[in-house]
Amino acid sequence: QAPQLFKQLIMVSGFDKYFQIAPCFRDEDPRADRSPTDFYQLDLEMSFVEQQDVFDTIQPVLQGIFEEFGKGRKVDTEWEEISFRDSAKWYGTDKPDLRNPIKMQDVSEHFRGSGFAIFAKILEQDGTEIRAIPAKTGGSRKFCDRMNAFAQKEGLPGMGYIFWREKTADAVAQELSITVKEAQAKLKSGEVEGGMEAAGPLAKNIGPERTEAIRQQLGLEVGDAAFFLGGKPKAFEAVAGKARVEIGDQLGLTDKDRFAFAWIVDFPMYEADEETGKIDFSHNPFSMPQGGIEALSGDPLEVLGYQYDLSCNGYELISGAIRNHKLDVMIKAFELAGYDEAEVHKRFGGLVNAFQYGAPPHGGCAAGIDRIVMLLADEANIREVIMFPMNQRAEDLMMNAPSEPESDQ
Repeated sequence: QAPQLFKQLIMVSGFDKYFQIAPCFRDEDPRADRSPTDFYQLDLEMSFVEQQDVFDTIQPVLQGIFEEFGKGRKVDTEWEEISFRDSAKWYGTDKPDLRNPIKMQDVSEHFRGSGFAIFAKILEQDGTEIRAIPAKTGGSRKFCDRMNAFAQKEGLPGMGYIFWREKTADAVAQELSITVKEAQAKLKSGEVEGGMEAAGPLAKNIGPERTEAIRQQLGLEVGDAAFFLGGKPKAFEAVAGKARVEIGDQLGLTDKDRFAFAWIVDFPMYEADEETGKIDFSHNPFSMPQGGIEALSGDPLEVLGYQYDLSCNGYELISGAIRNHKLDVMIKAFELAGYDEAEVHKRFGGLVNAFQYGAPPHGGCAAGIDRIVMLLADEANIREVIMFPMNQRAEDLMMNAPSEPESDQ
């Protein structure tokens, strides 16, 4: 595991700054951006700092690395701060790729009580919403059908869609109660302005007023489209995030010649198990809750922590936090997650004993070196930048490791 508790003890002992290139051994899920057994990180911790101090310390380091070794690609100098909740709402993930300009929006009000019964019924339930993914230049039925098929591959029934096009002669004929031929003549002569019309199954069901309100909210024009997902956000957000990435890539909206950074902040301290309702830590249990011990007396699910991640091009490069340096706050924080004081002493006795002597406010972060190199090398799989990498089953096939132990071993 990462040496977090040890670097906290270094701060308690009187050192005000620490850094090292630290190997971390961890049972990771086998993914393209993770080594299954271990990784290296640039680890740092500082005393008497707040969140912004950590940001100001590490940004010049990372920015300099990407400017030096990024093969001339543009490196963002203004690093946006986005709350965890906003990141999930706008991008469907807590590690957004901001090279892609698409930002999802809540359009629930346009479907509430509408003629599209599926969404209208969804919105009758608590905690549900309809979210739109705007797709500039995606306004063709062929593209919309392709994205609908993408959603089905991801396990959803599909995605609703609306696209906007030049008004057809058929539509003008229907509006003016004339023949299609007469409508064509009027459009050609300019006697009737063409304008735009909304097309697709959703447009027919909710009517022109609602579709126009959606178009205006999303800032779309002729040739654009919007895709819609509904339900409880936790159930569809991950797929919505993948769809956003897919749309950006397929339509050429994502700027591939850029490193786009964002700090993701205000992580929730706790989450509830959907089946049992049990409260547990959602991220780092040793983070300082925003609002201190007073914040822990209310609803645990509303408590935010001083936790932060740095996202770059859709990957998490840094994770860190301002630590909980007050023993009474730490005991209370663990109590809410079901650990009594005796259990905290048993599991984390070294840290608890040190805190009894008084600990300075402290915080830090760690940057994943292998993942940084993967981005700089423009590789899609982290194993391409690791010497002698394991396979996805954490095996070294060349060395036949791990192997069965002999009986005398």
